[in-house]
Amino acid sequence: MRHSILAFQNVKKLILAIFTLAFLTTNAQWKPAGDKIKTKWAESLDAENVLPEYPRPIMERSEWKNLNGLWDYSILKKGAPLPESFDGKILVPFAAESSLSGVMKEVGSSNELWYRTKFNIPEGWSGQNILLHFGAVDWKADIWINDVKVGSHTGGYTPFSFDITPFIQSSEQVLTVKVWDPTDEGPQPRGKQVKKPEGIWYTPVTGIWQTVWIEPVNTKSIVSLKTVPDIDNNTVSIKVETEGTSYGDIVEILAFDGETEITTAKANVDQETVLSIPNAKLWSPESPFLYDIQVRLHSQNNQVDEVKSYFGMRKISMKKDDYGIVRMQLNNKDYFQFGPLDQGWWPDGLYTAPTDEALKYDIVKTKELGFNMIRKHVKVEPARWYAHCDRLGILVWQDMPSGDKSPQWQNHNYFTGTELKRSAESEEIYRKEWKGIMDYLYSQPSIVVWVPFNEAWGQFKTEEITEWTKAYDQSRLVNSASGGNFYRTGDIVDLHNYPGPAMYLYDAQRVNVLGEYGGIGLPLKGHLWKPDNNWGYIKFKNSKETTDEYIKYAKELKNLVKAGFSGAVYTQTTDVEGEVNGFMTYDRKVDKMNIKEVKKINQEIIDTLN
Repeated sequence: MRHSILAFQNVKKLILAIFTLAFLTTNAQWKPAGDKIKTKWAESLDAENVLPEYPRPIMERSEWKNLNGLWDYSILKKGAPLPESFDGKILVPFAAESSLSGVMKEVGSSNELWYRTKFNIPEGWSGQNILLHFGAVDWKADIWINDVKVGSHTGGYTPFSFDITPFIQSSEQVLTVKVWDPTDEGPQPRGKQVKKPEGIWYTPVTGIWQTVWIEPVNTKSIVSLKTVPDIDNNTVSIKVETEGTSYGDIVEILAFDGETEITTAKANVDQETVLSIPNAKLWSPESPFLYDIQVRLHSQNNQVDEVKSYFGMRKISMKKDDYGIVRMQLNNKDYFQFGPLDQGWWPDGLYTAPTDEALKYDIVKTKELGFNMIRKHVKVEPARWYAHCDRLGILVWQDMPSGDKSPQWQNHNYFTGTELKRSAESEEIYRKEWKGIMDYLYSQPSIVVWVPFNEAWGQFKTEEITEWTKAYDQSRLVNSASGGNFYRTGDIVDLHNYPGPAMYLYDAQRVNVLGEYGGIGLPLKGHLWKPDNNWGYIKFKNSKETTDEYIKYAKELKNLVKAGFSGAVYTQTTDVEGEVNGFMTYDRKVDKMNIKEVKKINQEIIDTLN
């Protein structure tokens, strides 16, 4: 018996040694590049287990495989053929310019970034179609499987997929990706990326920056869900898009309150399904209740697909109050929306948070500061970020990432100048990507406002774009021009003023908000991206001074709420590169203001309309 125990212990030690050796071998091939500041999550990142969480919580299947990890990479001149050998290893899904990629090299518009990796299809997936998913790739991606080109995609912020079943071979699969990104040399949406980062403009992001994964599906399968709640009628409508189905195939939807099934409905595949939700529990930042759903696809009495999802019963609208001021309402009650400008950048991963815990952290901190809203500024996040907002309870104003050139900016009256005249190609890119972003995020209950343009950055055909946006999604408000070039269109007039709050324009027919203010700077040694070149709209020397200034502005804002503001956005959640005006340092290691004092005054502002 003793010999058996010793033998078992030796086997355990051997297995542990093998796994340890594999871990050390993998991580020996990778380490963060450069000497820039990093978050605590980056410091413990495991290259063998990068962002392992299911990447699409709004439509979840039980089986999938993560392809993140170390891939081969090369940076070659644009137009060069597939490389025979590669420059080294890159950690996917971190952009080539980021520290966590292990590369931290500029790619540029004259070059292309090549990737290659190998993977196996799990044995249990035999007989099913295999979908290859990319969370996001900036900007133009060409994809090959086993040296066969399967397709291309343009757009740096939306997920895309390919059915790779016809190209799969019996042995391991070879995936090759080529990416080209012109950054600010092209008209495409790029947010704050520029070739020469300085001030409010940041480092380029090229290539894969969200999770890459595969999943098995049947020939007949569910592609997407489009969910719209209606609290006035106690219903929710769900449109299920499918692939490969035909008349007579049935979609079944079951809704749950926790473990309790509350309702179910069936419909032909091409029909919208409406579920009755009696005595609905409403979703809000104070009570972010979510109903779970199971969506099943049936064909000839057989279940051929099933996904899990969720929805929130909430309504965003606007209405004049007793004083004739148009107020935003949440669930038919006046509700002041207040939150930070959130850029979503990381010192180590740039566009990509090091871990899911890090991705969630900024939202948790926003709630701790007493806010009920986030303005996601000229960037789109991975699906898990929006799921965290849904579950934690935070409203989201979603910006369209800006691109192309800026026309004349006029922010103190209604616009009388000339808008940007985009090329036909530029217009097509904008419309395609804005629609794609709205489709991607349509079912997230946390999103309550769409923002097509910011401060005249690439602003064109404002009225047309605004009216299209409103028609495409009638369940949300549209803030057509945040910070200037105002037209009498859309639902919101959005003023920007730094550093303190101010109301210099008022529209009695629309919601009036302060879309940006603040920018109180505090540089903290040891936590700076650019130790010798940082700035804020106004700068102080310590936390007390910074907190006092914040409270001074907050009291001014409180008075402006009574005068007509229905929402406000403070700049900003964290420091970003050269900007030092965050509630937190860029590495998220230091809170720069007194959180309790900030929370107290923030809650007073929000409660002004109660």
